[in-house]
Amino acid sequence: MVLDHLSIEHVEQLDAWIDSLSEKPENRVTEAEVLELCQKAQEVLTHEPNVTPCHAPLTVVGDIHGQFHDLLELFRIGGRCPDTNYLFLGDYVDRGYYSVECITLLLMLKVRYPERIHILRGNHESRQITQVYGFYDECVRKYGSANVWTAFTNLFDILPLAGLIDGRIFTPHGGLSPQVKTMEDINKLERMQEIPVDGPVCDLLWSDPDDRLGWGMSPRGAGFTFGDDVSKQFNHCNGLTLIIRAHQLVMEGFQWHHNDNVLTVFSAPNYCYRCGNLAGIVEYDDHLTPKIVTYEPAPRRGEPHVTRSAPEYFL
Repeated sequence: MVLDHLSIEHVEQLDAWIDSLSEKPENRVTEAEVLELCQKAQEVLTHEPNVTPCHAPLTVVGDIHGQFHDLLELFRIGGRCPDTNYLFLGDYVDRGYYSVECITLLLMLKVRYPERIHILRGNHESRQITQVYGFYDECVRKYGSANVWTAFTNLFDILPLAGLIDGRIFTPHGGLSPQVKTMEDINKLERMQEIPVDGPVCDLLWSDPDDRLGWGMSPRGAGFTFGDDVSKQFNHCNGLTLIIRAHQLVMEGFQWHHNDNVLTVFSAPNYCYRCGNLAGIVEYDDHLTPKIVTYEPAPRRGEPHVTRSAPEYFL
């Protein structure tokens, strides 16, 4: 089907780009084509609310972090878009060697199949963070200037803050906020800006579940920790059965919290090419029945030599 926002020529061009980049990362598009892609993606994403509605069947994906071969492996295991519907929870860039290719491919798919793939904002989709943890340097190294990085980070401001699967499953990148009680509260927020250093937008992208009850100060220096009582109350007030979030390395690819009120999914296997973890995704069928799938890294291919390593940060 030819989509309303694309001409036949654009559809054919996008299909060619997707096929070429999926074959190997060296087939990335030119700077001019990145700028065109970001403009098209902005036109699509601007119309999505802060909490973007999604519908099963659907596969939920956690952090990718520039691990392009593992992203292709994910599509081999979970099915290619548009045959499979996807909801990506953010953190497409930084850490890995192929952040440019990861975000480019996902934007191509979003523009080509806007109803089949949903992409949310993670805490790394930020100007400040990407200047420290690798994406900025990668853009300059691969394109010779910061123009592509500027286009991508301007687009990051447009990404939705969370998803809502069939009105039952809430999916932020990070977690909850003491300033947010309902979906309406989130939809009223001004999202089209750089991620603030505090406040509800920051909290949704940075917070983590914790064993301690109530709200706590986050060791990350942004967002909060939230306890079982908080997630249970939020789910009850909003008619939810579950919160699925990403944001944290979990060694098995997934981890349950708060008496199964919260699920962490992490989709970058062997994170940073050294952590030894599995990756996980959550597949929902038409009846909203979940199946957690875990997988190992794709076979290693010749990774580029990068002389400047990113700071340790916190994994």
